[in-house]
Amino acid sequence: MTTSNPHPSIVDAQVIENLEVAPDHFRLALRLSGAFAVPHPGQFVMIREPERREPLLPRPLSVYGFRRQNGQTILDLLYRVSGRGTALFSHLKKKAILTVLGPLGHGFTVPPDIRKVILVAGGVGIAPLTFLLRQIHAQISGSEKMDITGFVGARTTDLLIGLDRLRDFCDLRTATDDGSTGYPGTVTDRLKCDLNDYRPEETLIFACGPIAMIRSLALMLRGTAFRCQVSLEERMACGVGACLGCAVEVADREGETSHQRVCYEGPVFDIAELFHAVSITEKGKMT
Repeated sequence: MTTSNPHPSIVDAQVIENLEVAPDHFRLALRLSGAFAVPHPGQFVMIREPERREPLLPRPLSVYGFRRQNGQTILDLLYRVSGRGTALFSHLKKKAILTVLGPLGHGFTVPPDIRKVILVAGGVGIAPLTFLLRQIHAQISGSEKMDITGFVGARTTDLLIGLDRLRDFCDLRTATDDGSTGYPGTVTDRLKCDLNDYRPEETLIFACGPIAMIRSLALMLRGTAFRCQVSLEERMACGVGACLGCAVEVADREGETSHQRVCYEGPVFDIAELFHAVSITEKGKMT
């Protein structure tokens, strides 16, 4: 299955809705003008306000939903206010115009031998996994069976977002750092409690969330036979691989390291490629 589009588009988009779904977390629905390829789960778009001179750079957002209806193309995005750019987005009103570049990057791949899927989401990392889950269900025929479990974590109950889009499609298990909902602890600790219930040869793990969550997951899976694809959250300037500002260290099977661009070779990587990077940066940020 192809997981990237060779020719992204630049289109104008009109804001349909910009709804605060949790403190400092917003769901942005856009009506796109012009031709736009169907994104693959895990891909992202770069958006900016064309009339605003500052901040100059667009912001990358994972695709949360995509549909064509009544001759219109609707793109759903989910974002957290984390800086000046996203703070300005939070004030966007209905009918405001944005510029959208995408779809960009390489997304998730679901091999045909997979019978069980584990989703691991932290915060707004739920966005690409929700889009992936919907596509998996759309592609499953009536005779096929796939066991899907979603592990979703946040600091507290108010920040557990997007659960309404998961409940009808998977076995949902939650965790909060403060213990206010579900398992009292991190989402990776919650997963660790159940991991022995799955057989590595028939299971694939998909994950997206903060770098601390990805590091914890990588260390948990080290030495196991579980396959895991992770979508990295990283600052991006151009979105097309030109500036090299989002490069991360990866390692091949022989342990040879190199740097790859999250926006171009990623944002989805095999977690085994990141094991080396995780081990040498365990005390700091993954580079």
